[in-house]
Amino acid sequence: MGESANSRRNGFRWEDGLAFFLGFVRHPRLVASVVPSSRFLTRRLAGFVASGKPQVVVELGPGVGGTTRALLDALPEQSRLLAIEINPDFIPRLRCETDPRLIVHSGCAEKLRETLDQYGLARPDIVISGIPFSTMPTALGRNILGAVWSCLNPGGRFIAYQVSDRVAKLGRELLGQPQTDVTYLNVPPMRLYQWHKPAHGQPEA
Repeated sequence: MGESANSRRNGFRWEDGLAFFLGFVRHPRLVASVVPSSRFLTRRLAGFVASGKPQVVVELGPGVGGTTRALLDALPEQSRLLAIEINPDFIPRLRCETDPRLIVHSGCAEKLRETLDQYGLARPDIVISGIPFSTMPTALGRNILGAVWSCLNPGGRFIAYQVSDRVAKLGRELLGQPQTDVTYLNVPPMRLYQWHKPAHGQPEA
């Protein structure tokens, strides 16, 4: 894809910002922030995809699609991206993206295994999550993390970008200690938590 196309896909779009804000106002517990992710954050997330050769990538909480477009730019030609969004306000915008590698699913991340089966997708190599664990019930957060970890391909990665550290506290019980980083060029600054699932034959962390 050419540079101009990448710029259009990854650049901030005012209509996306407005749609994201309205989505926050209507469903504040489902949306992590009042503004979508910055281009600096989306580039970092896309780098996780570009650094490997994943066959299946899952995005939980794609919002209005800024991160989704960046992930598609980094995705190998024969790979698939499954974007799962629970906020009904965002689904029509996500489905405007015509890339044949993208599957947009309206539903809950807790049903990840069933959703993968529904579309005939293999275990994901990377799961990237922007859903706000800080605003959901603890039991639901644990169920989502359990679903992600059980479905993730051995050797795969789970990356969560969050305003709070709630996902890290929940994740330590099930997934172990995450690698942690912060992207300050975002409003608000975003914490990145990363877990690597052991490959077959490797001990759990």
